[in-house]
Amino acid sequence: MDLRQLETVVAVAEEGGFTAAARRLHTVQSTVSTVVRALERDLGAELFERNTHRVALTPAGKAFLPAARTALEAASQARATVDRARWQVTGEVRIGVMPGAWPEPHRALSALRRDYPGVRVLVRTAPPHQLREAVVTSTVDIVVAVAGCAPSDGLVSRPVRREEMVLVTAAGDGAAERPVSAAEAAGTAVVDFAPGWAIREATDRTFQSARVRRTVVHEVTDAPSAAELVRHDLGGCVLPVSVAAQFPDLTGRRFARGGPAWHITATHARDPRPAVAAVLRHLV
Repeated sequence: MDLRQLETVVAVAEEGGFTAAARRLHTVQSTVSTVVRALERDLGAELFERNTHRVALTPAGKAFLPAARTALEAASQARATVDRARWQVTGEVRIGVMPGAWPEPHRALSALRRDYPGVRVLVRTAPPHQLREAVVTSTVDIVVAVAGCAPSDGLVSRPVRREEMVLVTAAGDGAAERPVSAAEAAGTAVVDFAPGWAIREATDRTFQSARVRRTVVHEVTDAPSAAELVRHDLGGCVLPVSVAAQFPDLTGRRFARGGPAWHITATHARDPRPAVAAVLRHLV
């Protein structure tokens, strides 16, 4: 039993017929009949007496109608309560983003605007050292960055995205199916993002942990530029799996173990105010 079925029964009862109810509900008569029959099967009782001249409520229908109206009114009140709550949550939320750490902000922000129209979001992209200072001095409410880039004292970090990273190269060969070690990747991964970018931060950490030195020859600021360099065999690049999937003509090689992880977090105060909490629900 669902609200659509209840609404249809009430419309038939109040309009005195299936055709008139269909006009009220902006649908066709056959749909109204189908919905009512499905509900009657579910209830195990006929709600309407049907003949060529009129449609009337059966005793079961007369007993059911007040309950259906009550349920619809309760649903309407629930919607109104939610709408009031949405508008009651207001305020400005400042988000500091590490370059490249939030590739599709429009998804979360569009949903937030729909659900909490009273919340205004300001997004500021800045390098890690500026974000660390901003969150400490409370000039931003949320920091979106590679895990560990924001201070943790007195703050909370929530996962936003976590996935594997792969070494992307131009041509597939027999070695493409074999996992690559950090030492092997270091000589190939010469295409990377500029220092301070999220992907560069995650990649540098991996090579530093493996105590492997590499030299970045080509620095870029967006994934299509990196892919174009790789495509012309000017070097490989380490990318998150989801980003690498955007370039199916390139080959992605997994790391043997201890490879880089694309681990993005949202860092914020322990007891966020309602507007910040609303943003976090959509972000996380």
